Amino acid sequence: MKLEGKVALVTGSSQGIGQAIAIRLAQEGASIVINYRSHPEGAEATLAQVKEAGGKCHMVDGLTIQADTGIVTDVQRMIADSIAHFGKLDILVNNAGIEKNADFWDVTEKDYDAVMNVNLKGVFFATQAFVKHLLDTKQPGKIINISSVHEELPFPHFAAYCVSKGGLKMLTRNLAVELAPHGITINNVAPGAIETPINTKLLNDPEKLGALLKNIPLGRLGQPKDVASLVAFLASADSDYVTGTTFFVDGGLLWNYQEQ
Repeated sequence: MKLEGKVALVTGSSQGIGQAIAIRLAQEGASIVINYRSHPEGAEATLAQVKEAGGKCHMVDGLTIQADTGIVTDVQRMIADSIAHFGKLDILVNNAGIEKNADFWDVTEKDYDAVMNVNLKGVFFATQAFVKHLLDTKQPGKIINISSVHEELPFPHFAAYCVSKGGLKMLTRNLAVELAPHGITINNVAPGAIETPINTKLLNDPEKLGALLKNIPLGRLGQPKDVASLVAFLASADSDYVTGTTFFVDGGLLWNYQEQ
């Protein structure tokens, strides 16, 4: 168990990729803070699986915290409550994210702000609060951002989403340099097409799904566990010399994609 004795906060972990990450980190021995915005039942389901996954390690515990990661005061409270409960935080996984589909000329300020607040602003200030804790306690730490292939790959009709992920790429590179002297690493994990609830519409459209699969050299959609495995590596001491990097989990999609 590579994370025994560690405490990890995973934002947006009531379903999908975030839930898989929470469970995998628990399997490695970490206690988990499960964040949700509006689905407490999903968070409780994650908590049950976290406790089951960490059954071999009596030190594994879990906590659910409601917070809207698009609101700065919420993310600051989330970090503070996590530390108050466990006494520390070692790992922050910024997983929560949203997207809005619209032609560029139809994007509203409200939708633009919603995407940027969750995908970039919330990540910025959650990370800031986490870093302050690490500096105050003079402890090293791990920050892992769940980005997207669209930090590199254009995605027509999702302009705000691409902007947010591009910003996250540069934030990670910048903080890698600034935080390294303090023993804090930061990396991005960039999934491609992953089979999660957010892709339900795609999964139920054989024509669109077939076209997408032709763009993926490995010939299948990714599973949440594919992302979680890489996060577990980045959260562990095995990655201590890795920082400022994006790891693509996309079956080869990024270098083979053609917009249909």
